[in-house]
Amino acid sequence: MRKVFVLFLTLVSALVFVMAGAADSAHAADRKFRVAYIARAQADSFAAWLAGAVRGEAAKYPDIELSIFDGEADDEKVNAMIENAVADKFDCIIIQPNNGEAQRPYVEEIVQAGLIAITTNARIDGIDGSNSVDADPYMQAKVNCDLALTQIPKDAKVVVLNGPPGNFHADERRRAWQIEFFDKRPDVAIVGEGIANWNKDEAAVFMEEWAQSQQQIDAVISMNDNMCVGALEAVKGNSKFDNLLAYGVDGTAEAVLLIQEGRMTATCMQSAYDLAELLLDTANKLLTGQEDEIHADIGNPLITKDNVEEFVKILQAAGAL
Repeated sequence: MRKVFVLFLTLVSALVFVMAGAADSAHAADRKFRVAYIARAQADSFAAWLAGAVRGEAAKYPDIELSIFDGEADDEKVNAMIENAVADKFDCIIIQPNNGEAQRPYVEEIVQAGLIAITTNARIDGIDGSNSVDADPYMQAKVNCDLALTQIPKDAKVVVLNGPPGNFHADERRRAWQIEFFDKRPDVAIVGEGIANWNKDEAAVFMEEWAQSQQQIDAVISMNDNMCVGALEAVKGNSKFDNLLAYGVDGTAEAVLLIQEGRMTATCMQSAYDLAELLLDTANKLLTGQEDEIHADIGNPLITKDNVEEFVKILQAAGAL
């Protein structure tokens, strides 16, 4: 009888263990991972495009609950949002830095708190335990430079619009233009250069001043599309700039349409859709334990008048046009 009783207890214990395991598995399957996405500034056309693409991609993951925050191009706001996300114990925090070095210590806080940190557009290198999804900003500028070498006329006068200093993309794109274009074309003179912080309105102000102070401007070299669009708007209708060359990066809808119209020369596509797809795939793999650390890049195709229709169709299919 005692042996039967012991056997009975053993079977009951085993059954309880199996049921508990099944309950744990069901709980894990039902779990929602909370993901915070902190955008640099929704007023920036590319940042807004990327935030929207991230929202759309996150909807494909039933186990991910996404919250989007707007840093409004303000380091203090971005940093406070990161601290709040850490305090709220989001499982994963994705940051689009306003200024990488300003955000670095706060991303380190995420890692120290045992949470998943992903930096994107632009990545912050050198933080142990963090992850990144980005594009290669040097190559984004280089594909423009290679074209500009053949297009910008001898002894040309150009103006340059820069992103915020300390931003990885801003600094690397400007470095590429120096090495891949200006060092190779010493005949080209920079007659105006300013920091427009990715902002269309700030770029327009610079361009208005340059248009009045300079007798000749042959090209606008911009580190992103938004600033390039602002510069072009500032001289729209001025016949003096009918043959103005203009180069940007991002492949925003505005830029693609301007290339289609013949008012902008080229841009490098930094697809928000590709970034968002890779971001959510990365977050999912890290959250579910499939990977421990991920650093990945998207491609950098050049858009010109020769292939712009292809990209118009892509943006139309995605609902961006």
